[in-house]
Amino acid sequence: MNYKVIVENEHDVTGLVEKIALNDSLSQIAYHANITLIRESDSKLPSFSPGMEVRISGIPYQKSKLAPLLHPGVIWEVDSQGSGNRNISLTVYDRTIYLSKSEDEYLFPKGQSATQRLRKYAKDWNIVLDPDLSDTGEKLGKSVYRARTLYSMIASDLYETVKAGGDMYHPRMTNNGLQLYKIGSNETVHELSDFINLNQNRTLEGAVTRVKVLSPSEPVGDEASHVLAVLSKYTEELGTLQKLVQDEKTKTSSAAKKLAASYLNGIQQSFTVTLPDINTIRAGDAVHLLGMKLIVVSLSRQLGEPGVLNLELASSDFVKRRFYIGY
Repeated sequence: MNYKVIVENEHDVTGLVEKIALNDSLSQIAYHANITLIRESDSKLPSFSPGMEVRISGIPYQKSKLAPLLHPGVIWEVDSQGSGNRNISLTVYDRTIYLSKSEDEYLFPKGQSATQRLRKYAKDWNIVLDPDLSDTGEKLGKSVYRARTLYSMIASDLYETVKAGGDMYHPRMTNNGLQLYKIGSNETVHELSDFINLNQNRTLEGAVTRVKVLSPSEPVGDEASHVLAVLSKYTEELGTLQKLVQDEKTKTSSAAKKLAASYLNGIQQSFTVTLPDINTIRAGDAVHLLGMKLIVVSLSRQLGEPGVLNLELASSDFVKRRFYIGY
C-alpha cells in the first residue's frame, strides 16, 4: 500500500490496515477518515484512545514522494470487535472538528471581513492559521452570535461574504494551518475519465422561478409585510415556484433586487461519478467533466492502488445557491 498511518508520531500501523476511507463535503468542515485495522495477537500496538494524534500520508496523484493527506488528525472514536485477532475501527477527523463541536459567543462590529473575524476566533481558540490565509475582502455588517458553534459563526461570515457580492470560500485545514479556500481555485483542474459509473440527475426540486423579498421590519398590526422587490425568471417554461426572502441586512429596493436575482434558478443538475482515485481532489475543487467545469460538492474515497473515488459534482451557480445564498 502506498499509504502510511502513523499514530502519536511514533507507531506505524500501516501493515495492519485493512482499509481506509476518506470523506469530505462542503456541508461540513472536517476531513473525515475511517480506518479499519486487523490486530494480530503478537503485534505491539498502542492502546488506541480518543484524542490521540493520527497522520495519514500517501503519494499524491502523479507525484513520487510521500506527503501528508490528512494531518493533523485526531482519533475521535475507537471500536474494537472480537478477541485475539481483533478488528479495530478508528474514526478520525482533522482538527477542525473542534470548531464544529465547541460553542462560544461573539459580538462583531460593522465593517470587518470574514478573514478578520477568523483571525479573532483563531487568537481566542489558539488555532493555527495558514500563513498565506486568503483575504475575503467584503465588509460585513454587525453580527451578534449567541451560544453557537465556532464553525456556524465562520460559515455565517462566509455566507454573508457571498451575499455581499464576494467570492465563495470554505474553511479547510492544511498542513500549514487553517485556510479559507476559495471555491474552484485549485491550480490543477483534473479531467475526469475512465469512469466506473456516471450518473446525471436533472430535477425541478429546489428550483426557484419567482422571488419576493420582504422588508426586515415587522409589519404593524394586521398590515401585510412590505415588499422590497419581486423578480421572476423561467416561469413560462417551468411554472411559478416562489420563494419568500427576508434578510435583516437587506433594507433597500436595489439591494433586494440583487438578492432576489441570486435565488432565481431553473432545472437543477448534478452528477455522481465513480472512478479510480485521484487522491488530491478535495471538496470545493474544480474538475472537468464532459466539457463542463464543475465543483466537487462531496466525495468519498477508498485508498488503495489505485483506490476508488466517488464524487458529487455541480455547477458553481448550483453550489452558490445550495451552500451560500440559501442560508
